Amino acid sequence: MIDGLLAALGFLTRIPVPARVFAQPGVQARSLAWYPLVGFLLGVLLCAAAWLLRGAPPLLAAAVLVALWTWLTGGLHLDGLADSADAWVGGMGDRARTLEIMKDPRSGPAGVSALVLVLLLKFAALASLPAAGWPLLWLAPLLARTALSAAFVSMPYVRAGGIGSGLAAAARRPCLAAIVLAVLLASCAGWAGIAALLAAALVFAAWRRACLRRLQGMTGDTCGALAELTEAAVLVALALSAQSPS
Repeated sequence: MIDGLLAALGFLTRIPVPARVFAQPGVQARSLAWYPLVGFLLGVLLCAAAWLLRGAPPLLAAAVLVALWTWLTGGLHLDGLADSADAWVGGMGDRARTLEIMKDPRSGPAGVSALVLVLLLKFAALASLPAAGWPLLWLAPLLARTALSAAFVSMPYVRAGGIGSGLAAAARRPCLAAIVLAVLLASCAGWAGIAALLAAALVFAAWRRACLRRLQGMTGDTCGALAELTEAAVLVALALSAQSPS
């Protein structure tokens, strides 16, 4: 079981793990149930960084957090977001063309625009979040990685040999248990947690519908887009829920 956690940690973050972990048969499938925990660990690191930056100007602190967030994840899901945006616009509704464009490593105008907008949303939400709300940052990476687990247990993976193809064989029961635990943990954060859960659920529902209509399933790139969009939506929800009524 521990090899699954290490594989998830090594794939989703820059935290070093022994290389031999990835050589274990079936380890990628076993790693999926650990995605929510890895998201929570990322959140803990971000909360620690936010505490260290508590005396910094809000704009500077938000920029540093976004930069650290991107570094910790290696920009893995940002790449998927850019590829998905290019494919969705350039694919013009055609499944085969959409899948083909996703294979192109270059980023076009739609991909660059998506990256800028999502990072801008994260930055603005963090800068708008009162200091009292920063301890709740863990909700964003937790729910984003939980959404990935939910995607793989509820949708077909359509890219044979893709980066996430091994995850499609994950056992459903441990993944469902991890998803339920993550939802319960988020709900313990009070109204902010409920708002974060609603934002994540709305993004997941819209993303799932779009992927099924266009691709009849999902790819690794669309999963990257799901993670980034979920993080941005949760941060926006946290910032809005923290505002005092006028």
